[in-house]
Amino acid sequence: MIKGFPDLPPIWWATSIGLIYFAKWLLPEVHWSNPFLSQVSWIIMAVALAVIAWSGIWFWRKRTPIEPHHKPKALIVEGPYRLSRNPIYLALVLLTVGSAIGHGSIIGLGLAALLWWVLDRRFASVEEILLRETFGSDADTYLSQTRRWV
Repeated sequence: MIKGFPDLPPIWWATSIGLIYFAKWLLPEVHWSNPFLSQVSWIIMAVALAVIAWSGIWFWRKRTPIEPHHKPKALIVEGPYRLSRNPIYLALVLLTVGSAIGHGSIIGLGLAALLWWVLDRRFASVEEILLRETFGSDADTYLSQTRRWV
């Protein structure tokens, strides 16, 4: 990582979106156009934004930091966290998938897969260790009962 560069999931997501736009500009011939898929992409992105908002509300309600690598003050197991241990990260990947579909970008779908991998390795797996250190058996129970992604 570049020294001083903020290592945050939204930065990784924004980079993936920027690369989708750059790829469309650089290689327009490898993109497709489909009005139906364009509409589908908007639905995917709307759902993803709603999940981010819903997840963020739980951080606010529990008064725990939302920033990765900060020590949590509460174990959130309600709301979207009943379905996925990482709904915000999942939503960032879905935003990238939606953008890739909307721009007709095979490259973008590959970037979405790469973003998922980065979020899984750099953030989700590390945060699980922090949850176990902070909440012990409560975290173990939650982690064993709820899927990391979907």
